[in-house]
Amino acid sequence: MSETNSAWQPVIGLETHVQLGTNSKIFTSASTNFGDEPNTHIDPVVCGLPGTLPVLNEKVLEYAVKASLALNLHIAEHSKFDRKQYFYPDLPKNYQISQFDEPIAENGWIEVEVAEKGKETYIKKIGIERLHMEEDAGKLVHAGSDRLAGSTHSLVDYNRAGVALAEIVSKPDLRTGREASEYAAEIRRIVRYLGVSDGNMQEGSLRCDVNISVRPSSTAPFGTKVEIKNMNSFSAIQKACEYEIERQIKAYEAGESVIQETRLWDESKQLTKSMRSKEGSSDYRYFPDPDLGPIEITKELLQLWSSELPELPSAKRYRYAKEYALSMYDARVLTDESGMAIYFENAVAAGAEPKAACNWITGDISAHLKATKQSFEDLPFKADQLAEMVKMIINGQISGKIAKDILPELMNQGGSPLEIVDKRGLGMISDSDLLAEIIDRILINHPDEVQAFREGKTKLQGFFIGQLMKETKGKADPKKANQILSKKLSS
Repeated sequence: MSETNSAWQPVIGLETHVQLGTNSKIFTSASTNFGDEPNTHIDPVVCGLPGTLPVLNEKVLEYAVKASLALNLHIAEHSKFDRKQYFYPDLPKNYQISQFDEPIAENGWIEVEVAEKGKETYIKKIGIERLHMEEDAGKLVHAGSDRLAGSTHSLVDYNRAGVALAEIVSKPDLRTGREASEYAAEIRRIVRYLGVSDGNMQEGSLRCDVNISVRPSSTAPFGTKVEIKNMNSFSAIQKACEYEIERQIKAYEAGESVIQETRLWDESKQLTKSMRSKEGSSDYRYFPDPDLGPIEITKELLQLWSSELPELPSAKRYRYAKEYALSMYDARVLTDESGMAIYFENAVAAGAEPKAACNWITGDISAHLKATKQSFEDLPFKADQLAEMVKMIINGQISGKIAKDILPELMNQGGSPLEIVDKRGLGMISDSDLLAEIIDRILINHPDEVQAFREGKTKLQGFFIGQLMKETKGKADPKKANQILSKKLSS
């Protein structure tokens, strides 16, 4: 879409629904296992049959509190559950158990690092309004179409109904699509570090609804808010925000109104579509759930859960930059997932030079894991073995090329790089006399290139090194080889 008047200010807030990774649902012992046959993880409580009573899963409370602490939220001394009334086929009880006016936690914040295209990277503090617990709805499967419009009939799978959710509501502090996507990505990093959710957007473990309005200046009242659903990636969040911001600005500048509604992001067409008018809180007719008592967390329990929090991604990023002298970019990539960060730290602890370990981990090793759909935890090539390989390169026992040659075997089977090098006879040739003998032979065989070098074409030194590496199959010590070659060419 084309550029719009930059005087307009977008106002963006996110509602992030995090599926908590408990084995059973929030109010019942029914399984939460993903991908099983439809409607195999339901029971009378999930279906709301007469006479059934919900019981809060204590693990859900623990995970919600830990997430709240990591997001710098204030934990409420007293909170409660409410019934939210709405009538969709994916909600078997015709109401959802959620939290309305007394959530488990309020008033927090996180910092995100934002790299806007063509602009300097900046840190922004984003306020978080609240985190509350609730149960998920089921899933509608529309036959004959990928959405309700155009489908011949719809099926419902209640396996997801009753799965525990933590809904995290940001304050309207976001101003660009990039900020929104970075905020959502940081939320996912945090919940994955905590181990409270796998954050898998493709499986629906983390879902974001974006609320967007625009106003003519930063001091004007907020405009009419539009909610966007159906975004399953951070890229989609950014694109949907950018499209919707421009759509609203164009509407106002054309003298049209923007209505409060829910819209869907159409990934194939890269635009938002109207879905339905947006309900207000009064439409849901909240009232306290009569079957669930108040939630009160003791100081002892709060201290215990607080003590169990790991080092969070933001703290780890700054520590890596300071302790290991890495760039903030390298630190950010390494800490994107906890498995990578743990692998890096274990490699450094085993003696690997930090920058070298970082390069191998974020480059060849990450590419291999992506191609094979593995995780760092599954990788046969262990961190101490990477450290051994890095030390061999630094000590001049092997070249970087030899390391790359043996890396596929190491990543597929694991093992000692030193043993593989010895077995294959790949050790570096660092004997000065032997290198000098080979270089003399190369210079004799290429008299024209030697003459051209001595006439000023000094870049030909790379040609001679290439011939040396070809003859030694990449085993020549490049540092010593260059020193010997330079002396011979200048004599």
